Amino acid sequence: MASKAVTRADLASAVCRKVGLSHSESVALIEFILSEISNSLVRGESVKLSSFATFQVRSKSERIGRNPKTGVEAPIPPRRVVTFKAANILKQRILDAHYVKTKNTLMRSDKFKQSGFR
Repeated sequence: MASKAVTRADLASAVCRKVGLSHSESVALIEFILSEISNSLVRGESVKLSSFATFQVRSKSERIGRNPKTGVEAPIPPRRVVTFKAANILKQRILDAHYVKTKNTLMRSDKFKQSGFR
């Protein structure tokens, strides 16, 4: 499933269109928001965006991994990773959008079958 990734420029353009800020102000706003999120995570804080998601930094302990090609075991050092947990509202919106898309595809498929083509 190939899909387009939304970039900083896309977000800035959307802010420019919807909010009415200039393009440079929109870019600055997006950069500021992303910087605040990043800085909070670096400090070890959770970032909770209501109705969207929670970002957290989690510590992972050392473990033994395996090279998939050679099968040789190798230690993986302890590290900190960022986790993303979607809010239930976001999860539901995604499910609903998938349902509508699937339903529309099935409806088009049924119309195709009814037209005599099989």
